[in-house]
Amino acid sequence: MTNYITLWQRFTMSNLPLYQWQSTSYLHRLVGILRSWRQSSWLMQWEQAIGAVLVALVFVLAPFVSNVLIGVLMAAGAGFWALLTLSDDRGYVQGSPKVTPIHWLVLLYWGIATIATALSPEKEAAFKGWSKLTLYLLFFALMARVLRSPRLRSILITVYLHVALIVSVYGLRQWFFGAEALATWTDPTSPMSKTTRVYSYLGNPNLLAAYLLPAIALSLAAVFVWRGWVPKALALTMFVVNSACLVLTFSRGGWIALIFLLGAFAMMLVFWWSIQMPPFWRTWSLPLLLGSSAVVLLLALLFVEPLRDRVLSMFSGRKDSSNNFRINVWIAVREMIRDRPILGIGPGNVVFNKIYPVYQLPRYNALSAYSIFLELLVETGFIGFTSFMWLLIVTFNQGWLQLTRLRKVQRRDGFWLMAAIAAMLGLLGHGLVDTVWYRPEVNTLWWMMVALIASYYIVSPASDRTLPTS
Repeated sequence: MTNYITLWQRFTMSNLPLYQWQSTSYLHRLVGILRSWRQSSWLMQWEQAIGAVLVALVFVLAPFVSNVLIGVLMAAGAGFWALLTLSDDRGYVQGSPKVTPIHWLVLLYWGIATIATALSPEKEAAFKGWSKLTLYLLFFALMARVLRSPRLRSILITVYLHVALIVSVYGLRQWFFGAEALATWTDPTSPMSKTTRVYSYLGNPNLLAAYLLPAIALSLAAVFVWRGWVPKALALTMFVVNSACLVLTFSRGGWIALIFLLGAFAMMLVFWWSIQMPPFWRTWSLPLLLGSSAVVLLLALLFVEPLRDRVLSMFSGRKDSSNNFRINVWIAVREMIRDRPILGIGPGNVVFNKIYPVYQLPRYNALSAYSIFLELLVETGFIGFTSFMWLLIVTFNQGWLQLTRLRKVQRRDGFWLMAAIAAMLGLLGHGLVDTVWYRPEVNTLWWMMVALIASYYIVSPASDRTLPTS
């Protein structure tokens, strides 16, 4: 048993000796080469605040402005992160390194995507996708650094939650007063053809559903984290409004994701409180919670006709036009993967749009693979897909380890970790049947959740033995 535990710890990098690597790495020696300039710079005294402002601007503006402006802001954040890293004068903080196992797996995936770009049959198109991917990953690095501050972490989460509340309120307004469909989002032959699907400022109900998933998880966590009845009431209002708005998108992928999210959060809540529960509730609280939730869901399906019709359409196969479209796209994508299985065609929708027409079935144009897992296989092949799965395993493992650590001392910050894990599971669930995950409004939030988990990373005593004491 001990051997299996050791093997798992190595696979998940739970005891990675980061300081030993940093002391011998040529790459790490670049860190701090501008240290002397930093010590004399007045501006760099405000480094954390500047980084937080750059991150906050992205989340404040993302639902309302063009993707080009978001790209410019992320590029500014990437440049600032590079400046911080090259001028870093703090070195290794004992127990809390600035580079975590999550960072290493992100770097590995980026390296594989870089090779896939270099070997792509459409190199120029793939380079555009690679550039966007690089911006997202550098934005993750900046967020992971900024979110280490509990104060800034709380501020940035609060900023996003208030923006999401504005988005949700406008979505609910569309439900009550009507909204023109900007595209054919529902099978015109189905009973739901006249049903309003809200999309708020994002212009697409599926995109709105994905955007709201982290807001639902974080607002639920805020109910437990924020102090005072007024903040808690605000958090509860956010949770209800965001959840209602997501339901009214009538996004089937969003509904699947919401079930994943709430189920995961419920299980983590039971785990968190189990040490304080009597034996009976410790055993039966989770089954009772899941059973009662299933009963509520069943009753909703029986008595709410639009909900029932939309759920049943998931199982109608090719009879539903949306299902039929995705199935035909997946057939073509499978052929794309079969022809380039090792490293794929390169990252991004631009290269996908160049190559997909060669494989597509007549009349089934597509901008993506309509599944993030298929998209990963198309873009970076089985090598890139495997590295990304490794990243997910390491991230969830680190999240669980840090959640267990915080549970022992009952620190409220643990609820933010629950939200990050639950939101990631929800976004992955949505990604099974859609690729809105690749849009900036959602992708930035995905990397925010990963960065949130990385920001809690603390080296275990076993891997921290060689750290200096001063």
